[in-house]
Parts: sequence; C-alpha cells; structure tokens
Amino acid sequence: MGSLSSHQRSAVTRRDALSALASSLLLPATGPTAGVSGVEPRVPSVAGVTTVYYHNSHADMFLSRLLQGYELTGTAPFPKLKLASLHIEQFPANDKGRALTARHGIPLCATIEQALTLGTGKLAVDGIFLVAEHGNYPESDTGQILFPKRRMFDEIVRLVRAANRAVPLFIDKHFADNWQDAKAIYDQATQAGIPLMAGSSLPVLWREPARDVDRNRPLREIVALSYHRLDSYGFHALEVVQCLAERRPGGESGVRRVRTLHGPAVWQAIDAGVIDRELLDTVLRCAKDRPIPTNKPLRELVPQPALFIVEYVDGLRASVLSLDQLYIDWAAAWRYADQRQEAAVFWTQEARPFMHFSHLLQQIEPFMQSGSAPWPVERTLLTTGTLDALLISRRDQGRWVETPHLNIAYQSTFQWAQPPAPPPDRPIDSQ
Repeated sequence: MGSLSSHQRSAVTRRDALSALASSLLLPATGPTAGVSGVEPRVPSVAGVTTVYYHNSHADMFLSRLLQGYELTGTAPFPKLKLASLHIEQFPANDKGRALTARHGIPLCATIEQALTLGTGKLAVDGIFLVAEHGNYPESDTGQILFPKRRMFDEIVRLVRAANRAVPLFIDKHFADNWQDAKAIYDQATQAGIPLMAGSSLPVLWREPARDVDRNRPLREIVALSYHRLDSYGFHALEVVQCLAERRPGGESGVRRVRTLHGPAVWQAIDAGVIDRELLDTVLRCAKDRPIPTNKPLRELVPQPALFIVEYVDGLRASVLSLDQLYIDWAAAWRYADQRQEAAVFWTQEARPFMHFSHLLQQIEPFMQSGSAPWPVERTLLTTGTLDALLISRRDQGRWVETPHLNIAYQSTFQWAQPPAPPPDRPIDSQ
C-alpha cells in the first residue's frame, strides 16, 4: 500500500489548483456562458455511466430525477442538468433504463466512449455521473462487491486526456472496493485536472434533532449505529462519522489504525469498555422511526453484530456498531473533550421518492456547473480507505490494521443545513 506522499496536502491547496485549471480546462461543450448579464446560466449536459438501471436502483435515484424531477413525478422542480446520454453495462429482467431513455429520447450507448463523445469523436458532455452500486458482480475476499468503478473510470480518464478538456465527475458512494484502486482514481483525477466529487447522501440529509458538531470544538469520541451489509451500509456509517469528525480543530489529520470485531467478541469488547458506554446507550435510544426493540436484551436480538473501531492520528476514536439483524435508523452520538455529549438520527426517507437522494443531487448540481465540490473529495478517499482496512481486519479475525497510508489531512468548510420536509411517502413500487 502506497502513501499519499506529495498528495498529503490540504484540500484547500487542491481546490485552488482545480480552480486555476477551470478557466482553461472546464470548457462548455455547447450553450451560452453562465453568468453573462441577462442570460440564463447554462444547463450542463451530463453523461450517465452505470452498471445497471432498475426501479429504485442508485441510477434511478440520480439519473431519473434529471428526466422526472426531484420528486420523480414528472413535474417541477427539475435539476438544472440535462441527461445527454446513458451507458448501462447490465440489463436484468427488471431493467427500466431502455424504456426510460426511449421515452425521453436519450441516446442509450453501447460503450462509455459513445456516451461521452455522442458520435463526435471528441468529448461532448459537460459532466459525468459514474453510478456503480448495483448489478451482478462477484465479491472480494474481504466481502466487498467488485463493482467495476476502476475499469469505468479508466475509460473516462482516457477520453478526458485525449480531449485535453476536463469535466466534473461525480462518483456515487466510495471510490472503489480497495485502497489501491481508490488511490489510483484519486491520483489520476488530480493529474488530469478532473474536478472530482464523491460520497454518501447521509451527510446532507435530515437530522433529528437538527444539530452538528460545533466547529473547532475538540472531540474525544464518536459512536454510530448501522445495519445491513458491512461494505455498502458500513460505508454510509463511516461517512456519517467523518462529516462530524472533520469539524474538529485543525480539520482532518488522518486515521492511524482500525479494527473490526464480530459476533460475541463485540459484546465482550463493549463489556470491557472499548466503547464509551454512555455514548452507546445514548445512540441506542435516539431512534426516530425505527427504534430498537426492547422485548429482549440487545445481545439476544443481535447475536452476530459487527463493530468498526477507528483510531485517528490525533487521538480521536470512532466506533460503528452494526446491528445487521435489525432494521434501524442511522444515528451517531459524540462526546467533546469537555465531556459534553450530543446525538442525532441521520434520517432517510425509506419510501418513494427517497428524497435524500435529491438533497445530494442539489449539491451535485452546482458542482457540475463550476467544478467546485461542496466538500473535499479527500473525505471520501479517507472513508474508502478506512472501509477497506476495516474489512481486511474482519477477514483476518479482528486484528489491528495499521494505516499509515490514511494519513490524509484536509479541512472542510462545508456547512450542513436541515433540508425542508420531504414530500409524502409513496409505495416503493410506485412510479
């Protein structure tokens, strides 16, 4: 595993470099220049590159909103982005991508090159969505689904370099299923001047109560709850942790080592005080919609939990308790160095239209216009690498994994704000 070497700079430095590149590289493919007096801002045309496109898949959650509006009803408001083309790798029986693109007159392209060039022989879009979160793919020996993010990215960066014109790229969720590919994607994007954004929707969605870590207030410990798969949902939980942790004094300094426990070893570690028990009790009680049942002790309800333990370079400790057998709210509690503690549920709309995706898309919109990401992409580089190391520990029976390659320092100026109330729930199988 390689370290960040010269790339261990602050995100401010990196954003300054990207801003300097923008004037020469981030050129519109078509349309008027945004910001001209009396002229509506140009609507970027974007290509969708995805593994699979079925109802309620992540491709549906992002790209269908460009065609059907933020609430997926076919009515305003619509994102100020135009879907110019779509490439889909797999077509299961429940595919909706073919019918949707035909209905809206969107070219369905057999290759990524066709989706990005539109038959012109040159890069013909203003931005790219890389959405590879579902589909029929094998698992790695650490239990991560091997989505072809690196392969798809390599094709994208090849075309960008050939065109000598960089356009913003959003990568859904984490960079890749392993550190080597994630680091390669980050490095190649930096070298090619590609404005890069990635991550989970959880840092931008509703919190109950509406609170955040006090910026520049020293933190001692964070405890979060998760459930379901350790790779896909564990990533969301780590992004929850990280969007809180990065607000401490000096910003982010990186992760020193990690460990994953499983089964009875989790309860033994909790009994031994590995987690701040008061924080754990607080987070277990703060559910909004999906409370933890109280008819049995938790260790009887969940005999096979998992526990992520993350130790940061500056001494901060974070834990994620994954209660796979339960359907619960994501939540986090944190303790400041002065002993004060707070907690919040990170609430997702678990029904159509899954409006939390819209609030992430509202962050992507201006990124596709300007090439300036709302938070440092280093956040997701760090969570991607942390997840990989945690799953290596899980595979290796819970050993500590040292992570000198995750000495990733950055500072974030992103300021979370409570979104407006979501539209009423619709059945999951509804349009």
